[in-house]
Amino acid sequence: MRTAYSVETVRAAERELMARLPEGALMQRAAAGLAAACADVLGRVYGSRVVLLVGSGDNGGDALYAGARLARRGAGVRAVLLAPGRAHAGGLAALRRAGGSVAEAGASGVRLVEQADLVVDGIVGIGGKGGLREEAVPWAEAARRGRGVVVAVDLPSGVDADTGEVRGAAVRADVTVTFGAYKPGLLIDPAREYAGVVRFVDIGLGLGPVGGAGAVVRAGAGAARVEALQHADVARLLPVPAAESDKYRRGVVGIAAGSARYPGAAVLAVAGALRGGAGAVRYVGPAGGAVLARHPETLVSERGPARAGRVQAWVVGPGAGDDAATVGEVLAADVPVLIDADGLRLAEVGAVRGRGARGVPTLMTPHAGEAAALLGVEREVVESGRLAAARELAGRYGAAVLLKGSTTVVAEAGGGGAVRVNPTGTPWLATAGSGDVLSGLGGSLLAAGLSAVDAGSVAAYLHGLAGRFAAEGAPASAEDVAGRIPEAWRSVVRAPAARG
Repeated sequence: MRTAYSVETVRAAERELMARLPEGALMQRAAAGLAAACADVLGRVYGSRVVLLVGSGDNGGDALYAGARLARRGAGVRAVLLAPGRAHAGGLAALRRAGGSVAEAGASGVRLVEQADLVVDGIVGIGGKGGLREEAVPWAEAARRGRGVVVAVDLPSGVDADTGEVRGAAVRADVTVTFGAYKPGLLIDPAREYAGVVRFVDIGLGLGPVGGAGAVVRAGAGAARVEALQHADVARLLPVPAAESDKYRRGVVGIAAGSARYPGAAVLAVAGALRGGAGAVRYVGPAGGAVLARHPETLVSERGPARAGRVQAWVVGPGAGDDAATVGEVLAADVPVLIDADGLRLAEVGAVRGRGARGVPTLMTPHAGEAAALLGVEREVVESGRLAAARELAGRYGAAVLLKGSTTVVAEAGGGGAVRVNPTGTPWLATAGSGDVLSGLGGSLLAAGLSAVDAGSVAAYLHGLAGRFAAEGAPASAEDVAGRIPEAWRSVVRAPAARG
């Protein structure tokens, strides 16, 4: 599992380590890793043109020391000092000793940035808030216009390390070299888009890119802010039938979805559920004929959720229109429930919170527009602050929340603890019915016994992989995505890391 830690946690780990190391040793470790990454990007270091954008903090020092290493290998290295009186003295001296120099901060400096083979962003560190300052914006724009590769030190300057928000101008990096631990902003849009390819450099903080018991204990309880599952994590969570399994032991999921206007939502939700590992799927709603025509193995009932027969979880809402009665009936059940689409609008806050009070899991799966409506804010507020929006919804409803989008995030009921981000997917998944497939898949995993957070995280992971396989660089329908879920499942369990 890839784990990202808050700035506070990273800073504490840095202080602890620096107390045990010779002065400046930690910065030298970071600079060595940064220089190696820059050399890899350049391919040929000797004769290359490198420009360092240097702020007043330690990121500027990292850039200067890395620049000195590149200069000793024959690169022409120039540093633009955005705060000349506060640049890291040791790093600046090292650069000059290695043959590097300081560039003019005017128009000639801008031209150097535009013509460089490599631009190193050391303007602001992980503590920066609120976007770049006005004097730094022209340099970020010059780097974006330029011909060279932009490498950010630890985090692109101007993005929020803890939240992934971008509240102003920011550097757009092609590569980000991050030290000691991933930061949440590297995994969550919109900041993730600014980071480019992320390279991790271990400097001995004891946090590391992969979360584990030792790292969490070392960082303190609750220190892990963001987690991203990998193949091995998903493989361990996937339900696998045993020799004595029957359909009830594997889990039966109920689907209460669709309407006369939207029968396809029911068909697609059932498709996702049938491929999600449950032993059987029961369907309740007005689209029974359409469901049976496409999926004859479905158990169809016209008697309503309460009398449909035994289920271990429900999915309610896709294409439901204004059927508030069915939503209320499902929420009254004492089994896990996934609420999506129209069900989110029709579900009463008190009914959802009451389920949490009874200890019955609920998973809500809104997209940004639906989340915005539930929170009473504009959609842009949710999209620019996905982490905060998911946590707020989870706290308000007392339910786990899977917030769909460019970065899908899954928050625990109540909004506390770590938030999961999904690393799989493709923009081609932004197609009608894709969310219905995801709902059925998530409901099936709930019925198989996964917790709400695990079911949401695993469903998003498999759905994202299935979307990639279905699209392969071209448009794909929701039905195509559903059909590739088994392939995604197999790719996870057959991965070398998953097999141990």
